[in-house]
Amino acid sequence: MPARVKAQAKTKAKASPVRKARVDAARNRQRLLETAKAVFAKKGVHASLEEIARAAQVGIGTLYRHFPNRDAMIESVYRHEVEQLALTATRLSAKHPPIRALREWLLVFVDYLDAKYGMAAVLNLLVSGPSALYEESGAQMKRAVAKLTQDAVASGDIHMDMEPLDLLRALAGVMNREPGPDSKRAARRLVDILLAGISTRKR
Repeated sequence: MPARVKAQAKTKAKASPVRKARVDAARNRQRLLETAKAVFAKKGVHASLEEIARAAQVGIGTLYRHFPNRDAMIESVYRHEVEQLALTATRLSAKHPPIRALREWLLVFVDYLDAKYGMAAVLNLLVSGPSALYEESGAQMKRAVAKLTQDAVASGDIHMDMEPLDLLRALAGVMNREPGPDSKRAARRLVDILLAGISTRKR
């Protein structure tokens, strides 16, 4: 084997444990975010970081390496949910026709609202308050729904006589009345009602 090939192989072998550590760290972080979301939604302000670490099957030291304090974890969980919502809009647009992508995303938005309300008490405990987080997430969702509706208008499936954001406000209004399973079901039904109202393909 040529010397250069040997050197490259040796370098690759040395780098492998580092890459594995990074993969493991990313996996642990993802597991912690998903677990924290579920625990916060279930137990609210009474959920402890130790409980989250146990449920995620990682040590408390691992949790603190990713999230130095409770506020950092809460903010990260919320930001992760919003980021996933934005990424889902892009993924659905690439996979489905515009009207279906819009409908599927609005249903995912209802799930997001359900998770958000489940964490509401926890978010309100943030030292800096949740306002900045809500403002940041609002901007991302506004861009996502604007792009999805623009695509659906361009395809000829819908007409828009209102702001795209009004679709989200209507769904949030239903969920706001009394967050829970009944409101979630009502919001999911409202998705089709809203789309029927702006459809250009009337029956």
